[in-house]
Amino acid sequence: MDPRSHELHLPTPEATAALARGFAPLLVPGDVLLLSGGIGAGKTHFARALIRALQDTPEDVPSPTFTLVQEYDTRAGPLVHADLYRLAGPDGVDELGLWEAFDDAICLVEWPDRLGTEAPADALHLDFAVGADDESRHLVLHWQTSRWDDRIPGQAA
Repeated sequence: MDPRSHELHLPTPEATAALARGFAPLLVPGDVLLLSGGIGAGKTHFARALIRALQDTPEDVPSPTFTLVQEYDTRAGPLVHADLYRLAGPDGVDELGLWEAFDDAICLVEWPDRLGTEAPADALHLDFAVGADDESRHLVLHWQTSRWDDRIPGQAA
């Protein structure tokens, strides 16, 4: 496997949430996580757990499927959770303010294929898939820059 790639088996939804909680303290504004996978693969479950882990008082974290973007103030700085499922492509992203958020906030982007070639080159890609049973998930993480080399929870040193 590529040195900038890591695979995980997440046997339960709690394991997915625990991974998200492990990522939370490692994130800083300017970090972009691109969450891919089919409907029901675990993207939103991961995002909710990560956002709650960064809130002083955990609150309800709705899916941004209809609002497209939800913004949060967190201990780590501003966080933007975007769900681009309803967009046809990168043209619709301009109005959402995501380009600026990629520089100034922690960004979690579901359905990042809608960004086309405009996805940040230094983003961390998380590709979720349903595992062997309904509860489990398979996750492949991959990245292009050294920004993520030491920040992947569960990766052997």
